[in-house]
Amino acid sequence: MGEMEAILIVVFALLGMVVGSFLNVCCDRLPVGESLVYPPSHCLACQRRLPAKDLIPVFSYLWLHGRCRYCQASIPRRLFWVEVGTGALFGLAYWRYGLSIELAITLFYCCLFIVLLVIDLEHGLILNKVIYPGAAVALIIDVFAPQPGIIYGAIGGGVGLALFLIPALIYRGGLGWGDVKMAALIGLVTGFPLIFVALLLAVFLGALVAGILLAFKIKRRKEAIPFAPFLSLATLVTLLWGSNILSWYQGLF
Repeated sequence: MGEMEAILIVVFALLGMVVGSFLNVCCDRLPVGESLVYPPSHCLACQRRLPAKDLIPVFSYLWLHGRCRYCQASIPRRLFWVEVGTGALFGLAYWRYGLSIELAITLFYCCLFIVLLVIDLEHGLILNKVIYPGAAVALIIDVFAPQPGIIYGAIGGGVGLALFLIPALIYRGGLGWGDVKMAALIGLVTGFPLIFVALLLAVFLGALVAGILLAFKIKRRKEAIPFAPFLSLATLVTLLWGSNILSWYQGLF
């Protein structure tokens, strides 16, 4: 890795932290129907408007020791981790794709699935106001981008929809309609055959985490576990390394 490439990875990681700060706003306000631009950023406990020095991604949280400057209320740790995670994903995406159209597309999808992950984890919701615009943009990208392309993107969307629609109809109370819509979105994003990589990874991650939660009695058998976080994580992995995973699997036979 050259010095310039290393610098650009850091630049994209810092850019990701800034974008992560906006994603936190989306995660806070979209589920409750609030505007993304008004009111300005403020402490949820004391309602004081936050100055620019308290809005520096990652660093402000560390400098303030995770507490509001004015009322000392705890700042949710999720704000910090979303900024760090988005920064890491932006850096990884640049390292994977370099300056290219694939990089721009991957960065957009990283933002989309981070929002879906956090909102479902915190609220148990997969919002149509996120899914439908995301699917519309994915279709447009499929029309103009070489990968996966409109044909394989449409096939991927159909496969994702079918694979989740059938169990959702048969096993009521298992998969929700939000999961079905999200599986179709993932198919549009990853295309065929990478939709299988994404969904299998999601099922594996979900089963692994569910087993751990049950084993340590953190969750009971009949308690629902949000599935969108696993779908999101699996999609992010597929966007970065899906082709490598598929090639590795095919090499086993």
